[in-house]
Amino acid sequence: MRRHAVAAQAAKRDRTHYLYIAVIIAVVAGIAVGLAAPDFATELKPLGTGFVNLIKMMISPIIFCTIVLGIGSVRKAAKVGAVGGIALAYFMVMSLVALAIGLVVGNILHPGTGLAVTDAVREAGQGAVADEAKDTVEFLLGIIPETMVSAFTAGEVLQTLLVALLAGFALQAMGPVGRPVLRGVEHIQRLVFRILAMVMWAAPVGAFGAIAAVTGSAGLDALKSLAVLMLGFYVTCFLFVFIVLAALLRAVAGLNILSLFKYLGREFLLILSTSSSESALPRLIAKMEHLGVSKPVVGITVPTGYSFNLDGTMIYMTMASLFIADALGTPMSIGDQIPLLLFLFVASKGAAGVSGAGLATLAGGLQSHRPELVDGVGLIVGIDRFMSEARALTNFAGNAVATVLIGTWTKEIDKTQVTEVLAGRLPFDEKTLLDEGHEVPDADEDVTAGPEDDKAPVALTKV
Repeated sequence: MRRHAVAAQAAKRDRTHYLYIAVIIAVVAGIAVGLAAPDFATELKPLGTGFVNLIKMMISPIIFCTIVLGIGSVRKAAKVGAVGGIALAYFMVMSLVALAIGLVVGNILHPGTGLAVTDAVREAGQGAVADEAKDTVEFLLGIIPETMVSAFTAGEVLQTLLVALLAGFALQAMGPVGRPVLRGVEHIQRLVFRILAMVMWAAPVGAFGAIAAVTGSAGLDALKSLAVLMLGFYVTCFLFVFIVLAALLRAVAGLNILSLFKYLGREFLLILSTSSSESALPRLIAKMEHLGVSKPVVGITVPTGYSFNLDGTMIYMTMASLFIADALGTPMSIGDQIPLLLFLFVASKGAAGVSGAGLATLAGGLQSHRPELVDGVGLIVGIDRFMSEARALTNFAGNAVATVLIGTWTKEIDKTQVTEVLAGRLPFDEKTLLDEGHEVPDADEDVTAGPEDDKAPVALTKV
């Protein structure tokens, strides 16, 4: 009864649906401005960049708080290790599946055949090779921050993940002595999520600027000439999500993927309008916890998936590589394709956090493995932003499904709550982005309970 009363109260005071109506209007207006006044629209890009940067500044503290609370509140460290091991194994397998699907579709379509590569295109391709892209060794060493504090200021997700894991395990080992620290971290989490809820009201402005800029810079000509590649890529991502991921979700968790996506509808809209999966990362963490997945699973799976579970990026690199090879008149045999794609598979793990990661990783990977193909990257520079929409949406969908699957495999999910949430009887609190029923425990309470105990009502402590 208490949970339904809280749900009714949350639904009554939720006025954020007006915010997302405004986002839709802003997207339509941005497209119109981009087509009507391309030069002016391109100058609006800082509006979208600024909003995404506002979201990015919240990612590190949210990940830190989520992981510390998740790990610090479980009894056995082995549980956390099991979650991480299962997550990494799943991510590797799904990335290879995405590569294979892109390989099949790319070899069927051959979308690059017949295109001309001009000097301007060659220059654009060479310019797309990002200096920031790292090789695998640099990527692994880069996970270690210079200081514990720099993990938050550098904006590196995996650095924050490492510091949070260490802090969580330390608090777990401290036992009752660490409880006041856990309570303090939970207070900070509430503050950070409240700030995020405030920042979200800038979403319509950010969406307008981002969509206007990309429409104005690309224009209709680029879309028409490269429509086959774009359409093939979008269809491939669609098939991957609604066949592969949907089948896995149904077989393992017994859930309909459309129900899950309906629950995450606002996050998909946010990604569509900003072309960045980062913009919805903090909200995915909050919503997966509300769905009924335990804090340790959410805290480890979502941030790790952000770097390692890039299904959309895998498909993109596969199809883009084949497209470029065909366009340059040097189509690759299957024997040439597989080594290149495996190389790009490894290289993509070092590209997390790089601006324009998909295009930068593709150009950097080709420069290292097949430098003669780099000139052709310029062919897709103009439409990369449109393709990044599908990349970001597919990556986000893959991480959402992965969180539910790993929660199910590790028995760290409350199936009753999942049913209630997806049926709409337990709505997400858009005002705080946290469950109203989950309050800070008193000092004499046992915060080392398992995930099932976390669902029980706890004493209310005034903040």
